[in-house]
Amino acid sequence: MTDSAASRESTIAVVARAERPPSETSSFRTLLITLGLLFAMVLIWEGLKAFSQANNYEITVAGVNIDLTIFNNSQLPHLSDIAASLFEPAQRNGPPLWQMLMGSVGVTLLSALQGFLLGGIIGFALAVLFAHFGALSRGLLPFVVASQTVPILAIAPMIVIWFGRVGASNLAVAVIAAYLTFFPVTIYTLRGLVSVPTTALELMQTYAASKLQILWKLRLPNAVPQIFTALKIASTASVVGAIIGELPSGAQDGLGIAILNFARYYNQSPPRLWATIFIAGLVGILFFTVIAIIERLVVRWKPESAET
Repeated sequence: MTDSAASRESTIAVVARAERPPSETSSFRTLLITLGLLFAMVLIWEGLKAFSQANNYEITVAGVNIDLTIFNNSQLPHLSDIAASLFEPAQRNGPPLWQMLMGSVGVTLLSALQGFLLGGIIGFALAVLFAHFGALSRGLLPFVVASQTVPILAIAPMIVIWFGRVGASNLAVAVIAAYLTFFPVTIYTLRGLVSVPTTALELMQTYAASKLQILWKLRLPNAVPQIFTALKIASTASVVGAIIGELPSGAQDGLGIAILNFARYYNQSPPRLWATIFIAGLVGILFFTVIAIIERLVVRWKPESAET
């Protein structure tokens, strides 16, 4: 076999390996890592409680007394107690906590989804405008960035008041969620739209392609991976925004309202608050996972070697 033939076969083998989709082994490894991290968190949680109890919730380090009462059962309950609280009545003679939280999850998830869609549309529209009009990007992009320096807790009550005055108070929570959602969509989509290969852009311009044709056939396909990165970030941000938006909204239901109510009676039943917090985190994780699954179905797997 000649050197050229051997080199050609070697190249074909490398390309074949590069084009091979991620194996099930990689997914299994990711699952093991995730389970390992969860197990480590459980060990740390329960280990801190056991260590604190063994030392009567106080230790001395370099002559300084450190109070460890934050790890007692009234402040940091056992994980088993948190899990058990889900099957206990949320209120006297009421339904179990998990059943009440399922209704709250539905309310919060609806607001989060509305905010996710609204923020995604606004962010995508801004990114397209900024990609095509440099002057507009230079003028408005700093204000888009500055908008994220304002604490959401500071503007949430204002948004609730404004929408209440126009008779649309039910949309206030979704708008607050959209406020946290539009920014990552704008930034990541803009990055994907403008980072197109120069040669491909010049070729389309040579053939007198319109801006719309360039956007549809070049910029958007190039931006799809960045868009999904933005959507994954925005999915969790929308859940956070919905929960925060429920606090000043005066809503009757939702995870934010449940957290607020259980926080008021924290000393009476700490596990209920922790269970609600964990459920809220699980909602964000599930939303993120759904977007990640859609990404794997839509975006072709692209090996890292192809990008270098």
